[in-house]
Amino acid sequence: MSGERKVHPGVKLALELGPVVLFFAGYMKLREQTFEVFGSPYSGFILMTAAFIPLMLVTTGILWWLTGKLSKMQIATVVLVVVFGGLSVWFKDERFFKMKPTMIYLLFGGLLGFGLLRGQSYLKLVMEEALPMQPEGWMILTRRLCAFFFALAVANEVIWRSFSTEVWVNFKTFGLTAALFGFFMTQGGVLNRYGIEEDGETDGEKDGEQDKAD
Repeated sequence: MSGERKVHPGVKLALELGPVVLFFAGYMKLREQTFEVFGSPYSGFILMTAAFIPLMLVTTGILWWLTGKLSKMQIATVVLVVVFGGLSVWFKDERFFKMKPTMIYLLFGGLLGFGLLRGQSYLKLVMEEALPMQPEGWMILTRRLCAFFFALAVANEVIWRSFSTEVWVNFKTFGLTAALFGFFMTQGGVLNRYGIEEDGETDGEKDGEQDKAD
């Protein structure tokens, strides 16, 4: 497929969050059960992990088919889901899958940090079209998001190592999602100051002109 196509935001959100929500619902229903599969016992968590992997592949494939494009972050996420989820199922060990968010956030934070060391904003490369902003604004946002990703990696390690599986599943389903949403909601000051309107003016310049007019 050539070129990226637009898809309804609700459909995109459903495809991205659907597997996580279904994993949560399935785990809550099967968490205290053990299942015999080919003569081997599997906990509800491992069984839902095994179901999550193909579900993630299918929804990502549908998203690619609808949009004609996948971001590097989406591809990296799917690869890590397959690797760490597969290890959990193969060894019947929950720890591999629980470490997956840590690896994802370390990878994203590391990539952003590497770009910053080179004086570049890799975040700009993937979001510039959807969020036009001055270079200085991109560097500020990238530094903040880099630090935030590392903080999420640490938080995930603390939660899965210190609390029960049920606490971790709730944290992964709701805590991480809310944290990401909250982070971007709190970046309004950067977006307002360095954002670029379609006419080429920044929001800051427009505010300054309005103040002079008043």
